[in-house]
Order: sequence, then C-alpha cells, then structure tokens
Amino acid sequence: MSETSAALPEAEGNLLTDNPALYEARFPDPERLAARWAEDALRAHGAGPRVLDVGCGTGRDAAHLHTAGRTVVGADLSDAMLAYARTHHPGPRYERADLRRFHLRDLGPQPFDAVVCLDSALLYCHTNAELDGFLDSCRRALAPGGLLVAEMRNGAFFLGRTELLDAPAVRGFAWEGTVYRSVTTLTVDRSAQLLRRRRVWSREDGAPPVEQHSAWRLLFPQELRYALAAHGFTVLELHDGPGPRTEPPWRAGFSPAVDGSPCAGGLPPGADGSPSEPDGPCPAGRPPSADGPSSAGSPSSGRGGSAADGDRLHLVARLSGG
Repeated sequence: MSETSAALPEAEGNLLTDNPALYEARFPDPERLAARWAEDALRAHGAGPRVLDVGCGTGRDAAHLHTAGRTVVGADLSDAMLAYARTHHPGPRYERADLRRFHLRDLGPQPFDAVVCLDSALLYCHTNAELDGFLDSCRRALAPGGLLVAEMRNGAFFLGRTELLDAPAVRGFAWEGTVYRSVTTLTVDRSAQLLRRRRVWSREDGAPPVEQHSAWRLLFPQELRYALAAHGFTVLELHDGPGPRTEPPWRAGFSPAVDGSPCAGGLPPGADGSPSEPDGPCPAGRPPSADGPSSAGSPSSGRGGSAADGDRLHLVARLSGG
C-alpha cells in the first residue's frame, strides 16, 4: 500500500474498511476459524454447494469456503474491500450489494443453498425495516430449505453487564513500520437499541488523530427468533458459543457433553486479566447456569451450548420448504 493510501483517512472514512490490508493485519485469522466454523455449520445441517457470503469484507472467509468445494459469491458494500478480495482472495465471485436489501438477480443465476453473514455484519441493520429487508432478501435469495448461518454480538449480554462499557479499550499494533493506536469507547443507546462505538485513531508519526463513529443493533435472542419466524425461517441453533470469536474458541468436533464444561462460552471478559476487544475476538462471558440449560439454543447438534447470554450469538436457521 502506498504512503498516501496508508495515511489516516478523513473523518467520514473508516481506517480499517478503507484499508483492507490493514484490517487483516489488525484482525488476523490465520486459522480461518470464522470460515471453518461456518463450513462446519453448513456440513452439519446438510447445506448444498451454493453459498452467498454477505458482508464478506476482505474475502478471506468466502475464499476458504471456496477451497472447501463450495460455489461462493461474496457481497459487500465497500468497493475497497471488494477490490482487495478479488486480488488477494480469488476463487469466489465478488459483487457489490447492501445487506440491508439485496436482490438475487444481481448476485447469481439461481438461488443459493446458504447465506453466511459473519462478524456482526447483520447488526448493521439498525432499524426493524432494515432487519426485515435483510431477512426478506435472504428468503428470496435462498432455495427452499436453504440455511442462514450468522455470528454476531449478543444484545442480551448487555442486560445488566458492563464489562465492555466501563472503560475505553486501548489497542496498539504495528503495520508496515507504523504503530497505530486506537482508543475505543462503547455506549448503549437504549432508545435506538444500538451499541454505539466511538473510536479515535492515532499514529506514532504525529499524524492528526481521527475520530470515527459506528454502531451495531442490539438484537436479543427471542427478538431474533421472532423476526426469523416472520420471514419463514426455523431456528436450528441459537447459542453463545463456542464460536470463532469466543474464548476458548470453537474447534472442530466440540461437544459440551464431551468436554464436560458447564460453560461452553468460556470465561467472562477480563477474567484472565485482559480486557476484551470491542470489535475483535471477544470472550463469550457466560457463567454456568444456576438452573440448568436454557431453552434458547439447540443442544442436539453437539456444535455449541444451549445458553444465549454470552457476548457472542451464533445462529443457524432453515428456510421453510426443505
């Protein structure tokens, strides 16, 4: 990346999404845990080969699904991300689309067997209308019996828990000889049901700091179930872990019964002495239930726990008709 493109963007830009290589440096996933978790879900529930990765970002997850033998289309709203994906993660076909409302005619000649939406991308649907637009688009893009596989923050985690809100998170990392520093503050906007993020970026070379703002929808498990049912989906899995961004993370063959842990989600954020990351890998933070398993998940799959009160939420749902 040239010196010009590596410079801090203007305030209306986004340092990470405008610089995909920097994004991958900041959030490395050398083991491709997110894509492997998604592939495991697709295999566990018998998905066909045609997959749409919506909100595909840099394309690394879409490319992994492609190498697993699937026919993949990656869709994103960022032209910079799409250009990077085509160059650095070839294999899938990449198209520009807004996840809040997309059309099958723009993405492929026939319906998909699965839609994958990782890393809280679904939560950029800030309003009910936008969430309905996403789910309606998924319904129209999927073949009967197709799957929706998603991973995101869990709104229920913020009911009475403040670990991620109490103090700003300060992070630093080096990339191409430059040290970047971010100070991130999360706040809950209860009226809008949003988790708002204020992040200030700075560099050691004295470039002026840049303040950026973004937000995620705070979706609650039962709210998500209701919305999915309204659009013809049946929930197969809904739980807080393990997943690609929990601690301990998901691994192939995980089964709560085999591992013998009453807390599939792992330690609460900060329980190991380190603060959790406000937009990167986060501990699931679920203590053992005092009254047995919750009914929020589907323990029969053996892929995750049955509670849904940790920091991350993992979803597999099937469109009716299959």
